[in-house]
Amino acid sequence: MGVYPRAPRALAALAAVGLLLGLTLAGCGSAKTKHAGARQARTTRVPPANAAAKPNTGRLPSGFLGLSMQYKAFEQYAGTNPKSVNPAFLNLIRDIAPDQSPVLRFGGDSTDWTWWPVPGMKQPGGVTYTLTPEWLQVARAMDSALNSRLILGINLEAGSVRLASTEAKALVNGVGKQSIAGLEIGNEPELYSSFNWYARNGVGVKGRSKSWTEAAYFKQFNQFARAMPAGIPVAGPASGSATYLAQLGSFLKGEPRVKLSTFHAYPLKHCTAGKVLTTSQLLAPAASSGFARAQAQYVKVSHKYGKLARLDEMNGITCGGYGGVSNAFGSALWVLNTLFELDKVGVDGVNIQTVPGGVQEIFGPVAGDGGSMVVHPEFYGLMMFAEAAPAGSRLITIPATPPAGVHLWATRATDGTVHVVLINDNFSKPATVKVPLSSPAGPGTLEALRAPHVGAISGVTIGGRTFGAATTTGVLPAYQLQPVTASGGRYSVSVPPATAIMLTVPGSASSSTSTSTSTSSSATTAP
Repeated sequence: MGVYPRAPRALAALAAVGLLLGLTLAGCGSAKTKHAGARQARTTRVPPANAAAKPNTGRLPSGFLGLSMQYKAFEQYAGTNPKSVNPAFLNLIRDIAPDQSPVLRFGGDSTDWTWWPVPGMKQPGGVTYTLTPEWLQVARAMDSALNSRLILGINLEAGSVRLASTEAKALVNGVGKQSIAGLEIGNEPELYSSFNWYARNGVGVKGRSKSWTEAAYFKQFNQFARAMPAGIPVAGPASGSATYLAQLGSFLKGEPRVKLSTFHAYPLKHCTAGKVLTTSQLLAPAASSGFARAQAQYVKVSHKYGKLARLDEMNGITCGGYGGVSNAFGSALWVLNTLFELDKVGVDGVNIQTVPGGVQEIFGPVAGDGGSMVVHPEFYGLMMFAEAAPAGSRLITIPATPPAGVHLWATRATDGTVHVVLINDNFSKPATVKVPLSSPAGPGTLEALRAPHVGAISGVTIGGRTFGAATTTGVLPAYQLQPVTASGGRYSVSVPPATAIMLTVPGSASSSTSTSTSTSSSATTAP
């Protein structure tokens, strides 16, 4: 399920009772002011032991939401100067992991294309990227700024324990062992015997022979795991294969060094030329609730053996995505809903795959523009999730029944604040939902995630704000949230088509507070 085929592997319009859609937040009174930049100094590091200690038991883990990227892509995002890491990149990471230690994954397909030079060893044919001291210096500077936790891919396909051990030691020494959430050995080993690792004289060379099996992989993984630096968590199996993951229990039982169980998944497949995908397919239940239920079995097995379960490579569509869907506003609604679904089934963390310049890029550098970043629609969905589900929050039940095509999610934060997110997947039908909540601490507030239409690739706003064509800071301006009061113990919230609205109620109490589910209907109306 890699992002590439491996050959050569390769709202500002809110609506509630008496509130018109056209009102802008900036011109209204407010119960709360938000400013993304104000979060920066309060980020705290999660102790290293937490990388392998506490599975999701109802409270959203710190660092739940992160990104996954190729080794080479990191320099495109962060720059090459450790004394001046791209501030837009740093702040965009903070935007999706506020007041947390973000968990970032480096590797993907490039895990098995990358090495640290080994004295006396010829560079393997499949290696196309060399880690350098400068790369490590930038990574360490980023880590210092973000207090991040890193999942770092270790080359398995080269088949050399010496290469893997040398690479692992260089990464640990360069970045610092306190920053490593896991050394992830290999990437999607199920593909090693099926796809070319490199070409010799125009002929493709595969990383493994046809005799490569799950059993052979498990045996080799064990050899590599024992060669990793002592005291550093190991991650794996980094697989997207149902066949391999069917044996996840046996794999984890026999791998005491593995503290982080990692797997990959994309709900929609697009690796065949001519195949057409649509936003309606992305927003269908199979790609969100059905997709999450499919991961639940791996979460259950991981937790059974005391491992964290992290979906450390995920996005909507395989093989780099699909133009007009992956880079359109519908992806923001999809990822917002799907992250709640994954939290519901107990996933301990998710890393959204991003590829610079690709149609499934979350945000990316503007070529020749000195560090500016273009922010794509899906990122805005990540931001709303981060606001609605802060670290330590729990999903709760809100006894409300939204119309068909509308998903309702509610969380309670550690300070008692309740966030209710309403996602309208209908492309043309507005909806009104009566949300039964009391508000002893004051009025609630409303915030909208919206775009001109579900297929828009620009013009996306969250709370009426946008990063525009590009951002040099990664920080949205301060803004005021529109206050809203309950009537008869209920908030009446209107949700325009293809829009998400977040109602925030401070210190509120719902009539049910069990860890729970979305109240939703799956019907979707085509445009």
